[in-house]
Amino acid sequence: MITGGASGVGFATAQQWIRDGGRVALLDLNEESLARASETLGAGTTYAAADVSSDDAVRAAVETAAAKLGGSLDVVINCAGIARPAAAAEVADSEWSGLVDVHLNGTMRVSRAAYPWLTESSQAAIVNVSSVAAHAGMPGRSSYCAAKAGIEGLTRALAVEWAGQGIRVNAVAPGYINSQMTAGLVAKGSLDLNPVIARTPMARLAEPEEISSAIVFLASTQASYITGQTLYVDGGMTVDGNWY
Repeated sequence: MITGGASGVGFATAQQWIRDGGRVALLDLNEESLARASETLGAGTTYAAADVSSDDAVRAAVETAAAKLGGSLDVVINCAGIARPAAAAEVADSEWSGLVDVHLNGTMRVSRAAYPWLTESSQAAIVNVSSVAAHAGMPGRSSYCAAKAGIEGLTRALAVEWAGQGIRVNAVAPGYINSQMTAGLVAKGSLDLNPVIARTPMARLAEPEEISSAIVFLASTQASYITGQTLYVDGGMTVDGNWY
């Protein structure tokens, strides 16, 4: 089950999962987008519309998704996200809370709602999507940085708390991705890609498929002894010390 599955990294992850012979339930806010994504992915795909900021909606969608997948869930990928840049001194409570609610609280809501099904699986895994913003201070992104750092903390806590139930919990932290969200920020004037690429040793954006490959690995049995970890997939951005 993939939240934010109708586009971007979520959709790319669903594509890879289907190619590898799995079945996928997509969760997203827009039912039309979900229907199009499901049709594109074809056999083995189902979907349920859900707002991850609503606990009731999440619980209903997870129940629907599990039912459509034959009454079971092996993997949950928390990929739903929004971008709302704002200056910290000016950001309204509603804007701050709204972003944190989708990213951090939404990750918790979905994981908690899926827990009963995951405990019944012999290969249960959760993969959360963090960001380089959890590691670096980014002006105008205070709520995003805080939410993503929170996701990494939540990942570690759930990994320890749920290990006894056989549930692995990890996270992937992408750098900047060649995606609709990034393009939208550029179009609004909220993001200049030139310094981003200059700050990335590999000197380019990530493709969604490069992030989805890391997600699928952590969700797979190939990562059966990995839990509580965050894998940074950022072209070297967060380890670059070349400032002298």
